[in-house]
Amino acid sequence: MSVSPVQPDPSMIGGVSKAPFALMPNPVRLLKERANRFEVLAEGSRLAPYLKFLAGIAQIQSELASTLSPLELIPADQVERARANAMPAIDRLAMVSSPDCRQVLQQFLERMEGLEKPPVAAEALAQVRAADDETFSWMIGNVVADNLPVESLAHHLYIAAAIQIHAARLAAGLDGSRLVPIGIGVCPACGGKPVASMVIGFHGAEGARYACCSFCTTMWNEVRIKCLACGSTKGIGYRAVETGDEEATIKAEVCDSCNSWVKILYQNRNPSLEVVADDVASLGLDLLMKDTEYKRAGFDPFLMGY
Repeated sequence: MSVSPVQPDPSMIGGVSKAPFALMPNPVRLLKERANRFEVLAEGSRLAPYLKFLAGIAQIQSELASTLSPLELIPADQVERARANAMPAIDRLAMVSSPDCRQVLQQFLERMEGLEKPPVAAEALAQVRAADDETFSWMIGNVVADNLPVESLAHHLYIAAAIQIHAARLAAGLDGSRLVPIGIGVCPACGGKPVASMVIGFHGAEGARYACCSFCTTMWNEVRIKCLACGSTKGIGYRAVETGDEEATIKAEVCDSCNSWVKILYQNRNPSLEVVADDVASLGLDLLMKDTEYKRAGFDPFLMGY
């Protein structure tokens, strides 16, 4: 197989004008759907062991999210200050230092003990649970900064998965209509990086492109044919795994201005696509893109190290 260029459709520049700017997550449902999608993608896949492991993580995330007490909403005045200053509504540093977040972390790590896992993953979990407060805080800080050390990726995966639960629950309490654009490829809810973008076929915004946050799972509208790393609308092209596959449902959107790329998923063509699960399952596209001059700009803690 080879990476083949797919020409953009100039008529799509500008996206859909009436699409809502932000779509807030329903953590329990979203994580359950993610778990189911991982299970489906594992069938017949060379990545089956890892996909099944991630399905178990997503299932635990969903179950835990369904049992937690309701969170206090982010104060309206904080949201309005953020809106006025074009800042994210969620203060990530304050979020991870809260007792609620630490409680979620501990409960998630406890539940992970019962999940079947490879020996390496089991050892990493044991080390995370035995870590002193300084080491634990260091790992949390790395996750908040979207900066996961290569030598301890397995350890940080657990922290990232736990924080995703708390961040998504906070984001779920926000009014998406009060969020504003922050910057190119920046989540308006928490300031996170996108896993990928997705062209959706629902929510009354059929054909609109949304970036999907790797941290809090908020989705925000971005115009079609625009680099999510530098904002350029020039020199944008597309790559697909199959040669000449114009209708591929997962592509690499490449930018010649900054030599970066981000995956784009076409959920309007395949409604079963789920941004995180299908990002991991389409690892073949990542491996092929490594042979090009482009550097991946999408961030997914479950794909770090590949």
